[in-house]
Order: sequence, then C-alpha cells, then structure tokens
Amino acid sequence: MDVVMEYMDTYVFDGVYNQAAALTSTTPLPRDSLLRQSLSLFVFIYAYIVAFYFGTAGLSYRYIYDKKQELHPKFLPRQKLLEMACASRALPTITLMTVPWILAELHGYSMVYKEWSKFGYVYLGVSAAMFILFTDFCIYWVHRLQHHPLVYAKCHKLHHKWIVCTPYASHAFHPVDGYLQSLPYHMAVFIFPMHEYVYLALFAFVNVWSVMIHDGEYMASNALVNGAAHHTVHHLYFNYNYGQFTTLFDRMFNTYRKPSQEIYDRSRRNSKTVQAAQAQDIDTALPTLENKKTQ
Repeated sequence: MDVVMEYMDTYVFDGVYNQAAALTSTTPLPRDSLLRQSLSLFVFIYAYIVAFYFGTAGLSYRYIYDKKQELHPKFLPRQKLLEMACASRALPTITLMTVPWILAELHGYSMVYKEWSKFGYVYLGVSAAMFILFTDFCIYWVHRLQHHPLVYAKCHKLHHKWIVCTPYASHAFHPVDGYLQSLPYHMAVFIFPMHEYVYLALFAFVNVWSVMIHDGEYMASNALVNGAAHHTVHHLYFNYNYGQFTTLFDRMFNTYRKPSQEIYDRSRRNSKTVQAAQAQDIDTALPTLENKKTQ
C-alpha cells in the first residue's frame, strides 16, 4: 500500500494538506504524521471501495446480471436500491476498522516486500495460491460461525435478507459482518510474505469476485470453484456452501451442496414453476432456521 500512498501523497494529499494549512494558518501535517496517514488512508480506502463497488456491481448489473431474476417471488420490492443503501451505510464503518491494518503495513509490521526476485519468481505464484487457500479457509469458518444462533441475528442475518441477489448484494451487509469476512485478507501478509503488487492485484480480485458470486449468471459449473451457482445455493438454502473461492472446505467439513441443474440453465431457472418451488422450499425451511438462529 505504500506505493499507492506515495502516489496519492504526491498528486493529491500534499496539495490538500498544504491548502488546509494555508487556510488555517497552521503548519502542514508531514507525511509521517500518524494523524495525516490515518486521515489519508480513510479517504483513499473509502473512495476506492465505493468507486470499485458501484463501478463493478454497476457493470455486472448492466451487462451480465439476468434481470429476469427480479421476477422471482423472493425478490424484494425496490431490492436493488435497498442493497445499495445497505452497502452505503456499511462501507464507512468497515473502512474505519480497516485503517489500523493498513497503517501497520505502512509502518513495516507486515511481510509485504518490494523486490520481485527476493523469494524467487515461482514464489509469486505460490504466494497467490497461498493467499487464496488461506483466506478461503478463514472466511469459511468466519462465515459458518456467523450462522451460529448466538451471532446470526446480530450480524449476518442482514445479508440474508437478499435471498435472490443482484450484484449490489455483494457488499450489502452489516459492517461488522463485512469487516470480519475481510480480516483474512489483511491477516495474510502478516503470516507469509507477499510482493506488494501481487497483494494489490489480489485485493482488487477479491472485490471483483465478491460481485461475481452475487451476479446470478452461472457461466461455469466447475465443482471445485465456488462460483455464483454455489453461492446462490447458500442464499436460497442458508446452511450450505460457506466458502468464498472454492468448495474445498465445504466438502471437507460436510457443508457442500451441489447446485441443481436448473440453476445453470437460464430458461429453467426463470421458469415460474422452478421459482415457485424454490419459494415454497424457503418458506418451509425459513421459520425453523430463523427460530434456531434468533433464539
């Protein structure tokens, strides 16, 4: 992140803080000021995630999302706007809780490195695979524990308001829920080394992936990849497919549910008969699930 903040300081924040100092007749905050770094990180991260969320989800909704899904009986009135409003409320708090992790990285406490050849070029790919597997394992357990009766109603239930999702559901959650599921991404570089550009690329990837698994377009039926079809099963039936990137840990811990064939077939999944059957299954199961989780 230091390479990003160096650029932002040079082209944005130096001018902002100098102007603020001139207006208030004070000395500009230096770049190594913890207050300045915290403020700058908050502004940058918040602007980045808002632009990335609305940009990526907006493009996905415009060009990929199957809008016939909005006719599903479990699609809420004005749901797209509700998802955007929910995300807009969550993102400032998530950003605030994220700043200390990035500060720790900027101050050299992480294992992020700059030299491409420091651990060899093969390790660049190995570290990317380690990042995916580590975060997938951690998010699996964070996600699964959020379905525990003691915490579900307080935190994760809000995200399950969106039974039939649009891409805007990707970040539409309680801020604590979103923060907890983002923690493994920050923890990874404090556990094993990663090149700064590999880490930045993966950080962008995970945000795109979060949108993709909520976009309702099931372009792949790979049994190992936790794609949109698998995550749709999670939103429809709740207690399955907790993984983020793969189905590996769902298979390992017996929470895997294979998507039915009609989920992959656009004409079949938009059938009123199929949607009515899904709605009936949800109505039958939901009272039991809700009672268990909210007691």
